[in-house]
Amino acid sequence: MHKFLTILCLWSGSLLAQTNALDELLNAGFSRVLEEHRAFVSIPCDNSSPDIMLKNIEWMTAAFEKRGFRTETLPTPSVPVFFAEKKVDDRLPTVLFYMHFDGQPVDPSKWQQKDPFVPVLKARNDAGEWEPRAYPADNAPWDPEWRVFARAAADDKGPVIMFLSALDLLEKQQIKPTFNIKMLLDGEEERGSKGLIATLPTYKEKYAADALIIMDGPIHPSNRPTLTFGCRGIASGALTVYGPKVPQHSGHFGNYAPNPVFRMAHLLASMKDESGRVLIEGFYDGIELDEKTRAILAAVPDDETQIRARLGIAEPEKVGQNYQESLQFPSLNVRGIAAGWIGRQTRTIVPDKVTAQIGIRLVKESDGDRLLHLVRQHIEKQGYYVLDREPTDAERLRYPKICTFVAAKSVNAFRTPLDSDVGEWLARALENAHGEAPVRIRTMGGTVPVTPIIESLGIAAVIVPMVNMDNNQHSPNENLRLGNLFDGIKTCYGILTTEWRP
Repeated sequence: MHKFLTILCLWSGSLLAQTNALDELLNAGFSRVLEEHRAFVSIPCDNSSPDIMLKNIEWMTAAFEKRGFRTETLPTPSVPVFFAEKKVDDRLPTVLFYMHFDGQPVDPSKWQQKDPFVPVLKARNDAGEWEPRAYPADNAPWDPEWRVFARAAADDKGPVIMFLSALDLLEKQQIKPTFNIKMLLDGEEERGSKGLIATLPTYKEKYAADALIIMDGPIHPSNRPTLTFGCRGIASGALTVYGPKVPQHSGHFGNYAPNPVFRMAHLLASMKDESGRVLIEGFYDGIELDEKTRAILAAVPDDETQIRARLGIAEPEKVGQNYQESLQFPSLNVRGIAAGWIGRQTRTIVPDKVTAQIGIRLVKESDGDRLLHLVRQHIEKQGYYVLDREPTDAERLRYPKICTFVAAKSVNAFRTPLDSDVGEWLARALENAHGEAPVRIRTMGGTVPVTPIIESLGIAAVIVPMVNMDNNQHSPNENLRLGNLFDGIKTCYGILTTEWRP
């Protein structure tokens, strides 16, 4: 036992020394990292403009070729895909990295700076407000709590800079990556990656690899290094319940013309119980959480009290025993409802129709088309005549309860086992880089539109999130915390330098 503890202490001390040396090397060139980040983020990235996106590709082409990559711009029906490859040794495995370089649209009036595409470094003042400050000069001190505010600063140009900066560290130390590298940078992730998905039949061999690493999204709220082994998919549909052909005077026809809003309320209420569990028959089929899985979920250091406080809720729904368990089941959500008019436009009418947008988050065990079919069957069991178009006059007169349900194409979930070869390798890599074991999340709640890539290539995939949880992703005042930028470079360095033999 004494010998084991001695070995453990020596290993821990060696690991700490390695991480300290890496910190010193990275800190010496951190101002240059910030300048490269500022240059990349300064290029607007609205994917509705092909010319703007090509400017991003020009920048990435120069940046990756400078690091010894062979680059290509692959045409798609919309925004081109940027591909880069660096061969180290044919005998080594190949890892495909996915990131994206587009950002959500911006409304400058909602930002606390003049231009969302002009990065501003800010620090909190004594009142807790963000104030602009100058970027640090070479070797000047900096605070990990400072943040760069700009669209795409975190989502997802931040990880691109982290990866490039890690490559620079290897070059300074004359170290080669431990595997061959392929980069797949998506210019249309925020709109579902349609262009990238369209390239799969043509470029499947080009994208072929032994594993896929997705660098996107925020790390765990504890700010510890994080590995996420899956994400939920999504299926959706539009449900419209009909009343009179046109809105009717509520005095003349109230108590006579059925109000579709009340009917929709009854219909939606029939789908869930008071605790939030879905009542649709077969909705949870195939979902089993054994004791090993529950232990994995319980090991995630979530603060349930803090989560409820952030959401402003007294208690959660009872689908799972905790937050992580709740993500292991498909969810049924109403994303929005529209009927009649409200506010200053309120009218004394019986509405003609009401539409509810339905969203279903999928897990690995669930099939989107099947669950949408179960929803449709449930609606029919409530006495509705269900169409996929507006009803005719004859149908309105024949069926007392009538609706349309139009389903959209679904995106599947994916999940890689935590004890897979790639999972164990990445856990070692992050521990090597940070001196502590990463938080391992079985599946995250959101949907990353890369499942078609995973399915097409038939490879294991793991998400390596690196940006701060409170980065205002998709919202005004998006930001990247400098401490996360620094740690993200270390994460990429750990991955690039940790040997893997699949």
